[in-house]
Amino acid sequence: METEFGNVLSSLGQGLPILLLHFVVTLLLLALGVTCYTAITPFNERNLVRGGNIAAGIVYGGTIIAFAIPLGATLVTSFVLLDIVIWGLIALVLQLAAFGIATLMFRDMRPMIEGGNVAAALTLAGIQIGIGILNAGAMAG
Repeated sequence: METEFGNVLSSLGQGLPILLLHFVVTLLLLALGVTCYTAITPFNERNLVRGGNIAAGIVYGGTIIAFAIPLGATLVTSFVLLDIVIWGLIALVLQLAAFGIATLMFRDMRPMIEGGNVAAALTLAGIQIGIGILNAGAMAG
């Protein structure tokens, strides 16, 4: 029994630092993706959310989820840190491209979100999350 417990502790001691490193790097990629997204959007999500704009909150929350889904897939499918970083960056680029396509489809997105249009926010968040799920599936495939 003691040797089994010792094996578990040894395994934990070896695996935990790698897990934490991969997790922290993925969180940094998530922060990078959300930062890039907020830099390219025509509206200021943080100010709108602080002001109580529900539509902006939906879009911002959807953005975080949409970036996290494919980044989570990189954690599942990659064992080497460089692999996580490369695929994570590819995932972020694809998510930013999804936003670009969505804004082309809905040219008046800015005034809709700034005006609190929840239907527009749900549509944008749905597009982003849908692309995130497809992105994750393609990476896991």
